[in-house]
Amino acid sequence: MVAQVSVIDQPATPSLDEVEPAIDMQHLSRMTLGERSLEREVLALFGRQADVLLPRIRGSAAAAAATLAHTLKSSALGIGAWRVARAAEAVEQATEVDVAVAVAALEAAIVESKVEISRLLRVR
Repeated sequence: MVAQVSVIDQPATPSLDEVEPAIDMQHLSRMTLGERSLEREVLALFGRQADVLLPRIRGSAAAAAATLAHTLKSSALGIGAWRVARAAEAVEQATEVDVAVAVAALEAAIVESKVEISRLLRVR
């Protein structure tokens, strides 16, 4: 039997001299074929989805939280929100004992990404 390994397609881990952006705009641009209106639409959609899913994740047992976090992870990967994707993956893999800590980290990553999304929607 072979273990399944989850790999998040993202740039290499940034060095201490560089900071990973909350939203990878190069990735988002590739995913939307450079269409600005589509970028705005998917960013806004991600923000709304995070607003709906996070309270559900918070209020769920580990198994249900994992399922909801998987949905959020997929969306985060689509827009280049790598930290949200990693945090959602940690919720997916968390035990009942560890899920609260993983959810808190996910919430922090979501807040950071939503701040950046708000900025991008004002600028774009």
